[in-house]
Amino acid sequence: MKNKRRKNILSQVKGYRFGRSTKERVAKEAIHHAGAHAFRHRRAKKREYRNLWTLRINAAARPLGITYSRLISTLKKKEIALDRKVLAALAKDHPETFARFVSKLEARS
Repeated sequence: MKNKRRKNILSQVKGYRFGRSTKERVAKEAIHHAGAHAFRHRRAKKREYRNLWTLRINAAARPLGITYSRLISTLKKKEIALDRKVLAALAKDHPETFARFVSKLEARS
């Protein structure tokens, strides 16, 4: 039973450097730290993507004569339910479609 547990712990730290990959006590600590970092970074990733989407939308909207905050507030007022992820994808991959969308949005104001 103990050997099985030890093998399981050491299999989780395969590829780690120094004593972390061979010594059980150090390996347990490494697993604990890795899990904490993984949890924290899964949360941080969501923030980072939202910031990236905001940046892309703003960068695409500025040349069209509208700021990010104006664009988002106009969308909310008109009750258009496009999220930032979709808007950022439009701005990055289809700039002409994004420009048409923004111009129609401003025309309807």
